[in-house]
Amino acid sequence: MFEDVERVLISEEEIQQKIKELAVLITEDHRGKDLLLVGVLRGALVFMVDLARAIELPLSMDFMAVSSYGASTESSGVVRITKDLEMSIEGKHVLIVEDIIDSGLTLAYILEGLKARNPASLRVCALLDKEDRRKVALPVDYTGFVIPDEFVVGYGLDYRQRYRNLRCIAVLKPEAYL
Repeated sequence: MFEDVERVLISEEEIQQKIKELAVLITEDHRGKDLLLVGVLRGALVFMVDLARAIELPLSMDFMAVSSYGASTESSGVVRITKDLEMSIEGKHVLIVEDIIDSGLTLAYILEGLKARNPASLRVCALLDKEDRRKVALPVDYTGFVIPDEFVVGYGLDYRQRYRNLRCIAVLKPEAYL
């Protein structure tokens, strides 16, 4: 698998340190509140599990699955929900957990839909943020790393369902996906 990696962008150690830092902020901001983590499958799963274990509060978890990429390295801009939440978010303090924010179109779609369900609050935590690619303005409350416009995999992020199990965030060699 590592033969397809051009270079490691963010090491496993850096990821784990950042998760601890984010968890402290989230814990402080949500103390005494009914916190619900909403993971965006599949990419955010690894991040969400590690983040949930680091947050020092009782919390609930639920998941959504959305599709906007298909087998491409670029978002199609067309978002569809393939798995919706199983529990009500009304009156809860919801934290959307994302692996990466790119154009922002997928997250904007999710935020719009969840706001209509009357949560007490709605915040966003993203491990990675490609600010330079943003097409819509978004509130991102907790950001792990701002990264350059490169195609990355690992720590839950994939290309054609591969590389999710890398413990780091890596840049793929172009020949691996072109």
